[in-house]
Amino acid sequence: MSDSGPRILIVAGEASGDLHGGSLVRALRETLPGSRFFGMGGNRMRDAGVETLFDIDRMGAVGVFEFLGDFAHYLKVYRTLVDEIVSKKYSAAILIDYPTLNLRLARHCRQQGCPVYFVISPQIWAWRKGRIRHIRRDVTRMYVVLPFEESIYRQAGVDVEFVGHPFVDHVFPSMTREESRKAFGLDSQKPIVGILPGSRQNEIRSLLGPLLDAARAIREQIPDCQFILPVAETLDPAPIRALVESAALGVRVVTGRSYDVMNSCDCLMVASGSATLEAGVLGCPMVIVYKFNILTYILAKLLVRIENFGLVNIVAGERVAPELLQGEVTGNRVAREVLSILQDPVRREHIASRLGRLRESLGEPGVMTRVARSIAQNLERRADP
Repeated sequence: MSDSGPRILIVAGEASGDLHGGSLVRALRETLPGSRFFGMGGNRMRDAGVETLFDIDRMGAVGVFEFLGDFAHYLKVYRTLVDEIVSKKYSAAILIDYPTLNLRLARHCRQQGCPVYFVISPQIWAWRKGRIRHIRRDVTRMYVVLPFEESIYRQAGVDVEFVGHPFVDHVFPSMTREESRKAFGLDSQKPIVGILPGSRQNEIRSLLGPLLDAARAIREQIPDCQFILPVAETLDPAPIRALVESAALGVRVVTGRSYDVMNSCDCLMVASGSATLEAGVLGCPMVIVYKFNILTYILAKLLVRIENFGLVNIVAGERVAPELLQGEVTGNRVAREVLSILQDPVRREHIASRLGRLRESLGEPGVMTRVARSIAQNLERRADP
């Protein structure tokens, strides 16, 4: 390697990838001194020293049709990054999740002789399993974060390493359960239910109303039940606060601090996604809900091959949390599932035990440090054949 250190392309497309990318870049600066980083990310990657060509603020599509709604921007990003790959000599490319873009970039990197390190696998176990052929061809090493993924790739002949899930490094409350309840003005002697309708505007539009209806139905059965809603930092809290206040249920609204909120609750009503696994790591029982764009839902029904859609259930290998989808997401139906957890201590104990085992399966802390060391070792071997 040159004295000035390697030039590394690093691409993330969502807030979670930006978080992991920031941690990874900091670790790589320790293992590969003098490295320079370029690509796409957000504030955390920029703070770590990445020179970003694009920000992730417009890259958070969920489904095919949401993606098509901003296709022109995605195409511009893709073409610019391809030009960057072709015109610049990169020592390595690190592609974090976001397979719609990153698997395409991997092909161009491979064609330029640039090794590709893919961090956080596409969900080939759920749909489009044929992508594994392209991964075997284009990806130098795949770093998987879910324990069952390693054998899938190994059997397909892909160089793969299970490094643990980054949540074991990041998902911690800042205070004890009793301290958080006191900080939020919650009474520990009364049931507490968290309302987590998601971190995207379309999720708020489709889920907040039914979850407030569910809170009302729960309050009818448990009059002293308390509710708290953490607003994701990606959202403007003012309109959400206005909607919540109009429901007149006394829901406490806080900005951010989602881990402290989760830790303070007896049960959560939570949008499907990474938040379900975060709640699982914290050991909090939950009911999982989601509403897709109708065309995305139809396509998913045709193509997706898994029984559960909640990430915490997929990782656990069983349905530890009830799942409600599309028309099932009504106030009464969600309330019924929440009440069945709140009013059944034996079930709550079983859920807590299962979530404890799930947490252990996600590996030990130091995930991105392990990825950084592995990438550095691989690059050193390539430089000295």
